[in-house]
Amino acid sequence: MGNKQGKRDEKYFSLFRLEEQAEIDKLFAAITKSLENISSRKWRKSIPISASLEMLQAYLGDALPEKMTVRLYEGMRHIELKKPKSLVPNECITKKQFVIFMSKLLKGNAEERSNIIKKMLHVSTEYGKASPIQEFIEDLITSVVHVLGYRNELKGWNVKTSGDCTSPVKALAAQLLSELKQSSIPAEEKDSWCCDSNLIKEWLPKVPLISTFLNVIIRQGFLVLLSYSELACYIPECKDTKEFMSLLNIPAIMYINSCLPTKLQNTWRLVFSSQIHGYNFAKLCGNIIGRGPCLLVVKDRDGYIFGGFSSLSWEIKGKFQGDNKCFLFTVFPNIAVYTHSGYNDHYMYLNYGQQTIPNGLGMGGQFDYFGLWIDYNFGKGHSKANPRCSTYNSPQLSAKENFELDKLEVWVVGDLIYEERSVNKKNILENPEMRNFFEMFGKIQYSDGFQDIDRKE
Repeated sequence: MGNKQGKRDEKYFSLFRLEEQAEIDKLFAAITKSLENISSRKWRKSIPISASLEMLQAYLGDALPEKMTVRLYEGMRHIELKKPKSLVPNECITKKQFVIFMSKLLKGNAEERSNIIKKMLHVSTEYGKASPIQEFIEDLITSVVHVLGYRNELKGWNVKTSGDCTSPVKALAAQLLSELKQSSIPAEEKDSWCCDSNLIKEWLPKVPLISTFLNVIIRQGFLVLLSYSELACYIPECKDTKEFMSLLNIPAIMYINSCLPTKLQNTWRLVFSSQIHGYNFAKLCGNIIGRGPCLLVVKDRDGYIFGGFSSLSWEIKGKFQGDNKCFLFTVFPNIAVYTHSGYNDHYMYLNYGQQTIPNGLGMGGQFDYFGLWIDYNFGKGHSKANPRCSTYNSPQLSAKENFELDKLEVWVVGDLIYEERSVNKKNILENPEMRNFFEMFGKIQYSDGFQDIDRKE
């Protein structure tokens, strides 16, 4: 019997590499402020060392909010062991429970993680209302932002360079929870519908951010397994802001970043802001043409914040461009991403200086009926969707269909594309219409300088 139990324990521990196993050992010893004697089987049968909630709180300190510490403790404490833990108080955690919790949460499959989440929800029955899950997700998001700030891991994003996180937490939690809700439930019963472990298991693959957030909380909260982290880039490095106050908040940054292609999730660089560069369409074009994939973020005069991701470099041309990796999104009053519908390929559009076709920047829809449009005069725009944008299946993004622009910013995502930018500069200079465009806005000397440099190279 003892041999079978040992094999079960070894099963969970073996999910970690040898170096990771050593870290888990040291972590539990540090929490309990003691070292286990493993020199003989005789000692293994003695009273096992256990951890209390107070020990867990003392170890974590201010790294995690108290509510999340309690959730972690409940998740560990309610792991059922085959062998009765008669020598351990019910309110304490054995090392077996600790190891199983860590292995299932960090290395487990969707079913194993769903069972752990269910224990962290504080729901005793097999069925639970949506409200505890909503609260759990809110605690999860709040804890991630908190621990990253506490550990100085926000990568350049901070209180000064991003908005307040309080209300966005609820918006992001509602968005992540929406993937769990059953579409067949009537609207009037949404607050009372129930879900079980199977639904949570099906939900986790749809919202990988939940597993990512749990990983962040464990690894950054306990400062464990950081050298062997298997995390995706949960938050990008913020470049070139210099105390800039972004329209985006940290929950929105993490959510939008998770929707980008993996290779573009490492770095965001600010290349244009109406607060810095003014309301100048020529400057906007000059700063985004040939720069690679970009995130455009807009705030209208009514306070709505929304935008779009352009998967390819912007070019001035009288036709649509881009591919099906492009998407539109909203940040306020709700958070959501809208991907291509497959109906058409009207992903991106940028034009200036034509009399017969629109001049401005657009994404989705069709001429004069874009999902997102910024007019070339840079003061106005529209988001027309009746009832949805044909390209992205998105609703109206702005408060009013025809909106007035308050602020606009553009971020280049991923590595800077110097080579492509250089090629595009030469293409622009060889195009008489584009030369005239830049001449109108006093750009000809700047462009000629690039041309001379390129020719010398």
